[in-house]
Amino acid sequence: MDIYDVFHLLGGLALFLFGMSIMGDSLEKRAGRRLKSILEQLTRSPIKAALLGMGVTAIIQSSSATTVMVVGFVNSGIMQLKQAIGVVMGANIGTTVTAWLLSLTGITSESFWVTLLKPSTFSPLLAFVGIVMLLFGKRHRDTADILLGFAVLMYGMETMSDAVHGLAQDPAFINTLLLFSNPLFGVLAGAVVTAIIQSSSASIGILQAIANTGSITFGAAIPIIMGQNIGTCITALLSAIGANRSAKRVAAVHLMFNLIGTAVLLPLFYGAYALLGLTFIDQPINAFEIAIAHTAFNLLSTALLFPFINTLEMLAYKVIPEDKKGERPVLLDERLLATPSIAIEQSRRLTARMAMETHAAFLKADALLERYDEAQAELVLASENAVDMYEDELSGYLVKVSAQNMSDTESRDVSKLLHSIDDIERISDHAINISESARELHEKDIQFSPEAMQQTRVMRAAVREILGMAVDAFVKNDIELAKKVEPLEEVVDLLRTNIRQGHIERLRTGACTIELGFVLSDLLTNLERVSDHCSNIATAVIEIELHGSVDAHAYLRSLHDGEAGALFQEEFEAYLQKYDLACEIPPVEIT
Repeated sequence: MDIYDVFHLLGGLALFLFGMSIMGDSLEKRAGRRLKSILEQLTRSPIKAALLGMGVTAIIQSSSATTVMVVGFVNSGIMQLKQAIGVVMGANIGTTVTAWLLSLTGITSESFWVTLLKPSTFSPLLAFVGIVMLLFGKRHRDTADILLGFAVLMYGMETMSDAVHGLAQDPAFINTLLLFSNPLFGVLAGAVVTAIIQSSSASIGILQAIANTGSITFGAAIPIIMGQNIGTCITALLSAIGANRSAKRVAAVHLMFNLIGTAVLLPLFYGAYALLGLTFIDQPINAFEIAIAHTAFNLLSTALLFPFINTLEMLAYKVIPEDKKGERPVLLDERLLATPSIAIEQSRRLTARMAMETHAAFLKADALLERYDEAQAELVLASENAVDMYEDELSGYLVKVSAQNMSDTESRDVSKLLHSIDDIERISDHAINISESARELHEKDIQFSPEAMQQTRVMRAAVREILGMAVDAFVKNDIELAKKVEPLEEVVDLLRTNIRQGHIERLRTGACTIELGFVLSDLLTNLERVSDHCSNIATAVIEIELHGSVDAHAYLRSLHDGEAGALFQEEFEAYLQKYDLACEIPPVEIT
């Protein structure tokens, strides 16, 4: 092997790693919809968690990416450690799919159909299809990148195999391989190489390329395979830096799982060799047999340790004990930015929590107008502070998500969230203002006239309903419910106008005072503004889902035309009748 072969080998390795990176990233993006469902499928059942980890890793072709996502989930409080252990075990099995794909390079046959299965035969066709899709079908960019990445990966694999082909006759190379007859050295070599390139799939590919020369034996390859599983833990360990203790425990469990599996199975393997005289151990191993060994090791490790998930969890807590001061989960984990669909889902959940916190704050503030309670007023303030914190976190995080390569659907989701968080936060501000109005009435020991009080109850009931509808429509992404918001918003506007006119009439007759008029005016303004923000939230839900952007003016104009206009008028009149100022609305108290 001369210097040119070394260049050839390095070039093949570069292409292999580049193709794997492109294919893995594109698979992750293409599978965004499926990855999004992870958050819905998380379960406390270890078996289902393992199957989930296996399935996701098989889809995105990277146990490291799955483990990093799991670290992010635990860091955010979305997933518990016991769930994470099952997912990590499943990920180790799912990553073996890559080795089976790479083993196809070893196919040799004169049959046309069998030869067609060889990557060197079909990967050029995949590359051609991929480049055509890339040039003429921008909408399928991720699929094109998957095909091109796979073709580059396989070409790199073939290039490496060609470069090392002559090594079978190289005495220096053979002497180097003899070092791996020491199992501990083989485990160490596999771990170090994998840690450097941060991909067990890539290091398995390199091992399979060397195996194609026929110069590496079962006895040398199996310890290397075990070491590769240990080396891949480096990605999770690096990802856990700066994370909370719960996330660090995930990385610790990942490392312990592979260390224990190797510590148990390696002596068993050589014990069986000593007792049973396994003759194949000194025979050359090929790429297909490496895939078998890789799968067998991961299946056996999982079967061995699966019954001891609780023990692994306990060990993780021993290695990384609880913080006596306690820890708050990270609201939005930046590790998940690499997978926009997951980052967006994380943001959506926090925004939903923000909306529900705002809703609760408004209900408490509204109840204070009936019976003032300082403790409840403090809860309104606490909720508003929490909502402000959520808005700060979400605004910065969503800007970072926007910088990622996203699909059209994901871009719409980000746009909807960005449009909504400001309106949600402003509603919490108005809840504080309403609370202040209630405090002023209480401290000055003044109250509205019976007529004014009853009229404000009507308007408050309407605003409670419109806020509930807007929050539900946002959380559930319910377009039909969102369409019911605007008719009620116009009723709220009309109520405000009529109540003000009634107040002016009461001022003229002396039934109300100017001081109470200021409080009433502030209250009506805040209620009407809450209604406006609900309208904005509902409009964002409708417009972004249907048209991909928000054009509030166009939407509001469309409500009064044709069939939509007739339906709008029907709902408007129904709400107008429901919230007639003459009707009796009983006081509502929130406990």
